[in-house]
Amino acid sequence: MGGFECADHINRHGDRVNLLQETQHDIRVAEDYRLLSNLGIRTVREGICWSEVEKQPGEYNFLEVLNRMNVAREFGIQQIWDLIHFGYPDGLFPTHPHFGRRFEGLCRALARFYKKHFAEPLLVVPVNEISFLSWHSGENRGTVPFASHNGWDIKYHLCKAALQGIRVLKEELPDCKIVLVEPLIRIHACEENEEVHHRNEYQFEAMDIIAGRMCPELGGDESYLEILGFNYYWNCQWRGEAESLEWPDHRRERVPLHQLILDAYHRYKKPVFLSETGHFGDGRVDWLEEITEECFLAKEAGADFHGICIYPVTDRPDWDDLTSYPKCGLFDLDENKNRIAEIPYIQSLINQQERLNVLHEF
Repeated sequence: MGGFECADHINRHGDRVNLLQETQHDIRVAEDYRLLSNLGIRTVREGICWSEVEKQPGEYNFLEVLNRMNVAREFGIQQIWDLIHFGYPDGLFPTHPHFGRRFEGLCRALARFYKKHFAEPLLVVPVNEISFLSWHSGENRGTVPFASHNGWDIKYHLCKAALQGIRVLKEELPDCKIVLVEPLIRIHACEENEEVHHRNEYQFEAMDIIAGRMCPELGGDESYLEILGFNYYWNCQWRGEAESLEWPDHRRERVPLHQLILDAYHRYKKPVFLSETGHFGDGRVDWLEEITEECFLAKEAGADFHGICIYPVTDRPDWDDLTSYPKCGLFDLDENKNRIAEIPYIQSLINQQERLNVLHEF
């Protein structure tokens, strides 16, 4: 699978970012889908960019989204749609009194728009990475409401809104598929006797709430856990508060990814996939090969595992410095946003696909 960066939040400088536009994926979607089709990738993660769709409260414009949907149909590509990928319309944030009602309105409008144009089931992520967004905006002051010591409150209200949206989506589109996407992390103890189990549990709170296992007053239900995505990058394992474990893992300090996937799978017993992964620079090839091997191990050990989403397909700038590109895509971008194939990374992808095809023959 492939994913396109679609963050549209307000960054640390108070500026609105729209990485869909910064990378020109919105106007080069046919080119991007042709490149992916040539690589045998037929499923993508996309985002609607709520701040663009609803410029005025209650007024929705899905024309740009419709264009991407039509191009996907032309290329035979399946899309998974994020409704919130970190951004909200101006003046709105999770603890705002109107947030849940506005999100319900968005979900209803999108569902009615979709069933006017398409018969295939809609695959939708109501809120991408609730756990990360709660920390980023409620503890780390990375986006609105630029808070600290407020992560739980943000998480609670994001889960509340997600549940309101899920109920509306299921009412309007009973056959839609809800995809929940959360980070997959492991916090390691700094000292031998330090207890970090409770901190590692934080990553599962959003899914537990939506399943009704926590905060039952919000009306969660196990049936809302249909497809579960987990995002995993090199810095998803750390010690203490912020000391990321080095990668490559020469010291063998990390918990293997296949074990993290199995832990998540056994917790929920739902279909799972790796919904974001990737690296940057020269490390892209080694990372992809290691991650693929770990996912094979998870599947062989019994996980109902369905795929790996390379994220992003095209390089994208840093949220807080739009001039800085880390070279993290299958295709890097030049100054005119032309797609420049990263040949070793693409060849590694092809090698992993061929390995999968061989296994399927048996």
